[in-house]
Amino acid sequence: MNKRNTLLFIFMLFVSITAFAQQKPAHFTVQQKQVSPTEVDLIFSAKIDAGWHVYSTNLPADGPTSTTLHIEKAEGVTPVGKLTARGKELNVFDKAFEMKLRYFENSVSFIQRYKITAKTYTIKGYLEYGTCNDEMCMPPMQVEFNYKGNGPAEAPAATPASTSTTTDNTASAATPVAADGLSALAAMTADTAKEATTAKMDSTTATAQTAVQSTPDADLWTPVVKELAAFNNAQNNKSNSLWYIFFMGIIGGLVALLTPCVWPIIPMTVSFFLKRAKDDRKKGIRDAITYGISIIVIYLGLASIVTAAFGPQKLNELATNAPFNIFFFLLLLVFAFSFFGWFELRLPSSWGNAVDNKAAATTGLLSIFLMAFTLSLVSFSCTAPVVGLLLVQAATSGDWVAPAVGMFGFALALALPFTLFALFPSWLKQAPKSGSWMNMIKVVLGFIELAFSLKFLSVADLAYGWHILDRETFLSIWIALFGLLGLYLIGKLKFPHDDSDQKAMPVPAIMLGLCSLAFSIYMVPGLWGAPCKAVSAFAPPINTQDFNLAPQTVHAQYTDYEEGMRAAAAAGKPVLIDFTGFGCVNCRKMEASVWTDSRVADKLMKDYVLISLYVDDKTPLKQPVEVKRPDGTTRTLRTVGDKWSYLEETKFGYLAQPFYVPLDNAGKPLNGSFSFKEDVKAYLDFLDKGLENYKAGK
Repeated sequence: MNKRNTLLFIFMLFVSITAFAQQKPAHFTVQQKQVSPTEVDLIFSAKIDAGWHVYSTNLPADGPTSTTLHIEKAEGVTPVGKLTARGKELNVFDKAFEMKLRYFENSVSFIQRYKITAKTYTIKGYLEYGTCNDEMCMPPMQVEFNYKGNGPAEAPAATPASTSTTTDNTASAATPVAADGLSALAAMTADTAKEATTAKMDSTTATAQTAVQSTPDADLWTPVVKELAAFNNAQNNKSNSLWYIFFMGIIGGLVALLTPCVWPIIPMTVSFFLKRAKDDRKKGIRDAITYGISIIVIYLGLASIVTAAFGPQKLNELATNAPFNIFFFLLLLVFAFSFFGWFELRLPSSWGNAVDNKAAATTGLLSIFLMAFTLSLVSFSCTAPVVGLLLVQAATSGDWVAPAVGMFGFALALALPFTLFALFPSWLKQAPKSGSWMNMIKVVLGFIELAFSLKFLSVADLAYGWHILDRETFLSIWIALFGLLGLYLIGKLKFPHDDSDQKAMPVPAIMLGLCSLAFSIYMVPGLWGAPCKAVSAFAPPINTQDFNLAPQTVHAQYTDYEEGMRAAAAAGKPVLIDFTGFGCVNCRKMEASVWTDSRVADKLMKDYVLISLYVDDKTPLKQPVEVKRPDGTTRTLRTVGDKWSYLEETKFGYLAQPFYVPLDNAGKPLNGSFSFKEDVKAYLDFLDKGLENYKAGK
């Protein structure tokens, strides 16, 4: 590993550790406040990070984790009323749970009042709460407390008593555990967890479980945070996506080059450089190269402006930000209509004239740069839609350098022909002449812009739950668009600015038209639930479709970590760990939109051993266990869900759901992790990479 890669790895490790330390999106403080000689309040105050919410109290049993007060020891006090919340409570209908859910954003306080009935009192326990955002949910979090105080002097002495709001945690005191608690957890048998989770599984899954009598292997709990960070570092490098953006930029530049606003300018520009090169050939070559470099600098400057205006963090948010996606949809819609000839996008002509006059009045490198800038202004009506589509795609890729990479490819493809024709003027005689074919390219681009605009509307539609662009609606529009495009290319559809005297379409146009019609027919079975793999990255998820002839369902073979790992080793298969929760909304979304794909379902059920670990499983452990967290604080594990959330935290350095990690039979990661992203293709690539690495290691 060279020095640069070493530094990059250290940086990514630092970022992952920093993110791990900041994983709690709700920051609770707890205090007791004696409001009278005979009454005391427990006050739990929370500051909630932007984009996250904390669920309220007393939610339905089959919903997400409610905020609940658990009392392990209460001497000399009795509760007065129930736990109450103070804050702006939002009441919304959640389609995933099919119920109304109440939660708080920004801040909230939970208060429980107690009546003091003795000279001294003790209150010990913890507040449990659930937090989610639009992409993930945290496991149930706990805020522990242990308070003592004095009551009225005339009150009787306190008598020992214990109560619990939901579970009986008083069977035995928490057992201190040395080191990080892994030794004690590894020594616990899987019987309790197996009994608890089997009851929550359907009959198919339950019968798949086998009784395992051996003791869990402590090696399976060995932390793999560094190994996982290395895999994620390789994934986050995004070299493949950047190359894709670069090549898309080149294609966009070549397409823009063939439009009526750019192609006719090439002969005039080449003629200008040839005149300057009559006396000095070297100077002409230098000027032509400078002209090409100037075009690249201008468009890279545009990408820099976009990145500076939004910032790297905002660009990473654009992929799922509903308002921005609506804006992108409308922007691409305007560009599409301009290509169809409804109107023409123009910059004020005075701008181009002013720059052109300035270029004529100056000499040297500045005049060449101003000529390139004039080209950018004059060709705006044709290049703006292409540049706009490219910038939108690059900006929503989640990588802040993508706009610059895309614009470099675009500018390189646009500048290269000007430079080459200036260097080799004889090539210009062989280039095709301007004609009606350029208007045809504009119309084709209009159809493509219109089709891609629906992808961004779909993101907003899914975010707000409008259901105006469900999968069958999306496919119906695409079928119509590409059908019309095919009819246009074979000459059966005309636009106002097309050549009315043209009797027959060129052979290449007819061939492309037939391809477009075939693509339109290919999408028709998707209206009845066919996967349509070619459009799965663009269309809404299959769960938004009302009519599906072949729904896919996936059930975990195991819901106990150690048991599932031993079964996978015996079967010679890799493991996919699924950290999930009964109250995790986004887990259900992933299962409904990604796991229902037939290709994903086949891999999960046939190629992997799927282990789903529910971090909010309330089944009590046989004995509470006190463990040390990676940040040095202690935590008491009381339930099966606590055990799995602790496994996720210590072994993988993560604490949110959904969270997927492929493992080999020794508990080592086979690939990076995957969280909430309703992208079937990306999830398939994630599973395929894990299988590939498993087979290579085996």
